[in-house]
Amino acid sequence: MLLFPAIDLRGGRCVRLYRGDFGAETVYAEDPETVAASFAAAGAPWLHVVDLDAARSGELTNLAQVAAIVTAAGVPVQYGGGVRSVAAAAQLASLGVARVVMGTAALENPALLAEISARQPVALGLDVRGREVAVRGWRAGSGRSLGEVLATEPAVEALVVTQIATDGTLGGPDVELLAEVLAATDLPLIASGGVGDLADLRRLARLRAGGRSLAGTIVGRAIYERTLSLAEALRELAEEAAAPPGASPAGRDRGRAQP
Repeated sequence: MLLFPAIDLRGGRCVRLYRGDFGAETVYAEDPETVAASFAAAGAPWLHVVDLDAARSGELTNLAQVAAIVTAAGVPVQYGGGVRSVAAAAQLASLGVARVVMGTAALENPALLAEISARQPVALGLDVRGREVAVRGWRAGSGRSLGEVLATEPAVEALVVTQIATDGTLGGPDVELLAEVLAATDLPLIASGGVGDLADLRRLARLRAGGRSLAGTIVGRAIYERTLSLAEALRELAEEAAAPPGASPAGRDRGRAQP
């Protein structure tokens, strides 16, 4: 399972929201590119960047910061927020973005999703309250359940599934939801929302459903609040990947201090 440290942009700054509430914002850095460089230096294999302004407005308002992040990181960058046209997706690719995440536009215009995914790597971003998929920067419900959307078998590289109720809370991921998605689709699944410490990360790394496991997880606030060390998290995931198949969790944890 890959770890994607998150950089959320608003007004050019690195921020985090609580449960997607724009009125509950914490600013962590004025220079997101420095944050990106530090994540890459710690060994992060990917970065996950979200333009919160663009997610609400549909306009790519933080392109200068995205370009700086791509340059500073030197690792693949996955980007979401305001990808609602072929031109927008192409503009991000020209900046060096490795994969775009489409949410609102993908749900409202499947033909657009198909066109962009034929041109460049795309992940489908499904942000849910309970089991209803939300749109427009989490401000509105789509009227469609997660199961309905997955049944359409979208032709994308991966899914990014966020449980809004847990996002930014540090209260633990919605493992039940993620297990449902793993069992419902063959697409690689990247989890988002709720990771607060190393124990949460272990739960995700060991999650199995439908004979599958998670492809990755996005972690944001836990890294910024230092309830989870990025370097330690990456070591943990490397150990999990190296563990023999069928090794018990107790055996893997033996001799390791618990969080």
